[in-house]
Amino acid sequence: MILAVDVGNTNIVYGGFEGDELKFISRQSTNVSLMQDEYAIALSSILNLYGFSPKQVTGCIISSVVPPITQQLEKGINRLCNVKPLIVSPGIKTGLNIRIDDPSILGSDIACGAVAAKNKFTPPCIFIDIGTCLKIFALDRTGALLGGAIAPGIRLSFEALSSQTAALPLVGAQPVEKLIGTNSPDSMRAGVITGMACMIDGMIERYEEILGEKATLVATGGHSSLVIPLCRREITIDPDLVLEGLHIIYKKNQ
Repeated sequence: MILAVDVGNTNIVYGGFEGDELKFISRQSTNVSLMQDEYAIALSSILNLYGFSPKQVTGCIISSVVPPITQQLEKGINRLCNVKPLIVSPGIKTGLNIRIDDPSILGSDIACGAVAAKNKFTPPCIFIDIGTCLKIFALDRTGALLGGAIAPGIRLSFEALSSQTAALPLVGAQPVEKLIGTNSPDSMRAGVITGMACMIDGMIERYEEILGEKATLVATGGHSSLVIPLCRREITIDPDLVLEGLHIIYKKNQ
C-alpha cells in the first residue's frame, strides 16, 4: 500500500492506495506541537481502524504546507512503517509545465491538485481548492499551470469578522439558510459562503476570458461541498484530487 499524506493548515489527510484504488481516507487535526512518536501512534491507530498494518505500507509521499510538521511526521512514518517518505518539493518529477514566476515557491498542494486535474480532466481546466484558503488555479489547453489566485477561506473569514469587530460572533461553517440574513450568524454565513460562491463564478468567467475558451471546472477541499452547490456554474466536486495527485507523483518518481 502507498500512503499519501496531505498536510494542510487545518487538517492532515491520510490516503491509502492499493494499485490505483483509494482504500481509505482519514483526517487528523493539524497540530505543530506533536512529536514523531505521537504521529506514529496516531497513524498506527488510523491504519488499525481501517484494517491495515504498518507492514503493509510499502511507500509514502507527503505534501506539506506546514514546514514545522514535515520533519516530525516524516520521522514518525519512517519509524512506524520502515519506509522513507518522498516529500513533494522543488526538483521532484511532476510532469507539470509550471509557468509561474518562480516554480520553486509553488505550494505542494497546488502542484498535486494540478497534476491530478491534468491527468483526470480535459484541459483547459480551472481547479478550485476550498480549505483554509480559497485557491483558484488554471491549466491551459496544453496542461501547463499558468498560476492562480489565493483568498481567505471560510474559517479565516469568520475568524477575521469576529476578532476584528466588537459585536459579531464567531460562527461555524454551516449551510446558508437565507441569502438575505435576518440575524448576525445568518448574515455572516450569507456574506462569506454565498459571497465565496459568487467570487468563484466571477473568477471563472474572467479566467475563461484570458484562456480564450470554456474550461473544465473541478473543485476540492474540505468546504467544497458547502460552497460549490451555491455556484451558478457546473463544477465537478472531487474531494480526493490532492491525494490522487500525490499518488501520481509518487509513481512518476519510482
